[in-house]
Amino acid sequence: MNPAPNLFLIGPMGAGKTTIGRRVAEQLQLPFFDLDLVIEEQTGATIPLIFELEGEAGFRRRECAALDQISALQGVVLATGGGAVLDAHNRELLAARGFIVYLETAVSIQLERLARDRKRPLLAAPDRRERLEQMAALRNPLYSTIADMTICSEHQHAAQVAADLITRLQQEWQRLPAPAAA
Repeated sequence: MNPAPNLFLIGPMGAGKTTIGRRVAEQLQLPFFDLDLVIEEQTGATIPLIFELEGEAGFRRRECAALDQISALQGVVLATGGGAVLDAHNRELLAARGFIVYLETAVSIQLERLARDRKRPLLAAPDRRERLEQMAALRNPLYSTIADMTICSEHQHAAQVAADLITRLQQEWQRLPAPAAA
């Protein structure tokens, strides 16, 4: 078991981090945060607008700051953005502050789930499959390296993946209580 106060969900876009994370947080009676939504709330701008105005580098700076802030909380479930693991400091924060679950998903499933999505700036490419394969080649090893647990989110409904995850968490995650207020 890996004792930790927080649960962090990592994985590629379309893996179900937000959908599954919300369900797991509800079952565990913990607050849920989606890192991209936190960034949008803090900036008052959408992720595509941030990319347009500040580029990916500007977005990644905001992502690092938001991850530092939310991961420092105690007793939360956090769905990260797919690229949060690209930054070494982010990986260190995640590993130090929580139990990390990698929601593994094949590119073919991502393509199906993201077929109608036109809001993700990194998917604005002539060949979406090629773009997702490039991201997978870079990111999947990082996900695998820092994950405490890997669960396939491909072939089941989100409710079933969440239920399976809860069962595995009961066996593999020792949830530390939040420290008492002084």
